[in-house]
Amino acid sequence: KAMEKVILQGGGEHARVVLDALLSMGVEVVGLFDPKYQGELYGVPQRGEYDPIFEPDALAIVAIGNNKTRKEAVLRTKHHFTTCIHKSAIVSKFASVGEGSMVLHSTVIQPGTKLGKHVIVNTRASVDHDCLIGDFVHIAPGATLCGTVQVGEGTLIGAGATVLPGIQIGKWCTIGAGAVVTRGVEDNTTVVGNPAMVITTNK
Repeated sequence: KAMEKVILQGGGEHARVVLDALLSMGVEVVGLFDPKYQGELYGVPQRGEYDPIFEPDALAIVAIGNNKTRKEAVLRTKHHFTTCIHKSAIVSKFASVGEGSMVLHSTVIQPGTKLGKHVIVNTRASVDHDCLIGDFVHIAPGATLCGTVQVGEGTLIGAGATVLPGIQIGKWCTIGAGAVVTRGVEDNTTVVGNPAMVITTNK
């Protein structure tokens, strides 16, 4: 929203995309927090370590691509969260987007879909009807989830991957780039290929 003040945790590659989206929407971004970066990014000050008392009424987004690192940063964040939905995204009014989530450039979210908290739906990804997406999931650029797919917390759906209708994917999985998922995937499992095959499972 144009009247909000927003801070970002993160100053790396993913933060650049989220920052670009927010600025294009007229949001006032008042600081980026990441100890690895200094100076300014797109005119916004990079302020080092996260400061829980900086602009206490500002809202936060944790703009970190790695799901585990994003969750760790969220748990340390004292600010309330907002969402980032780029103006080019098509999000059904019958879908829901959890707090802290980032729906980026040219994505599609169809009706009945529920995104959890701090989810990334990245560039040109498509999530069809009635999907259930857990917290801290990252759906990478160009990935396609067909209808009624379920994805557990912390899972990465790699760039260009396709998940067929009705498939259930567990928590903290990795779906390789370009994979075609034709059957369910257990928690903590990595699958690759077409059709997707298991290469590792961490019980």
